[in-house]
Order: sequence, then structure tokens, then C-alpha cells
Amino acid sequence: MTTYLNIAQIIVSVTLIALVILQSKGGGAGRMFGGGGDSVFKTRRGVEKVMFQITIVVIVLFVSISVVSVLWQA
Repeated sequence: MTTYLNIAQIIVSVTLIALVILQSKGGGAGRMFGGGGDSVFKTRRGVEKVMFQITIVVIVLFVSISVVSVLWQA
């Protein structure tokens, strides 16, 4: 069972990394690393909003798998 949890965690983490990188591509490399002094409020719409919501779901899934993995090994 531990092996399956580890494999699931690897897959979810790679997916999370890809989603975060895809979201930051639209903002430019400077904003990804904390630069870009724009203080303009921007509303997410369309595909960007869906990707943001999927990212939140994947984060919750990652944390859940991590907690289950720790509790399973204890």
C-alpha cells in the first residue's frame, strides 16, 4: 500500500508543478520569481480560472495523500 501512495504522490506532485509553471508563464518570468511591481488587480477568466481551480484541487489531493502516507507508516 505504501508503494501505491508513493507513486500517487509523485504523479500528483509532477502535475502540481506543471500547473504552477503553466500559470506563471502568462505573467512572465519576472513575476514568477517575485518581480514585476504591477499592482493591477486582474480577474481570472476562462481557461485561467479553470486551471486555478484545478490547482487548488490538486493541492488538496497532494496534502491528503501526504497525511495518509504518514499515518499509514506510523
